Amino acid sequence: MDTQTVLSYFNSDAVVDHYEVAARKIGLWESEEKIFQKLFKRTDSILELGCGAGRISIGLHELGYANLLATDYAKNMVQRARHLSKLLGYAIPFRVCDALNLEFEDAIFEGSIFGFNGLMQIPKAANRLQATREIYRVLKPGGLFVFTSHLRSFAKNKAYWEAEKKLWEKAEQKLDLDDFGDRYETSDTGSMFIHVPEREEIEAMVGSVGFSLELMVPRSIVANERTEVREFSDECVFWILRK
Repeated sequence: MDTQTVLSYFNSDAVVDHYEVAARKIGLWESEEKIFQKLFKRTDSILELGCGAGRISIGLHELGYANLLATDYAKNMVQRARHLSKLLGYAIPFRVCDALNLEFEDAIFEGSIFGFNGLMQIPKAANRLQATREIYRVLKPGGLFVFTSHLRSFAKNKAYWEAEKKLWEKAEQKLDLDDFGDRYETSDTGSMFIHVPEREEIEAMVGSVGFSLELMVPRSIVANERTEVREFSDECVFWILRK
């Protein structure tokens, strides 16, 4: 899967509008609010990656988090997030930033967040590993990294992945997929790429970088989310890592 194809999707008007609706009408999930408030102090320096139209960063700002830097690789997302923040009278810094090559010094953030499965929407395993390395690099010792993903073992998609496995074993998978677990499917907003891992894959990736896994917990265990949250996003798991 080509990075520019994924980037074009997230820069498209339909997708930016979709993320703006989430920022305006949904805000922080209850599970996110619980986890972030448990892990991070209001004064912690926090780097958000894949901020979209500002859903998480605006929500954190409203909770009193005052040392945020929100970034996204898609410039149209960043422009929309800046616009929403300005309308609300918030001085949240938003910046276009490539997660594979972070423009920050080593060990300067106390925390990092890559919400709404954003890390898994980076194509190619080597690129996801590189992004994880970069996040590790910019975190202070003891810093925390929180991200979410789906899992292939979720009952809802078990039959799909069993069928996909047979295709990969026969080398009959879609040609634009790089790794088993990749999906490139048409949605209401266009063709979307996402990688769906298994636990062992994530543990190996983060462990190779140096992170320790503090907790992996399904969203539904953390909170019974509002209907609009469940309609906006399927079940996922939170990964909480420490440098």
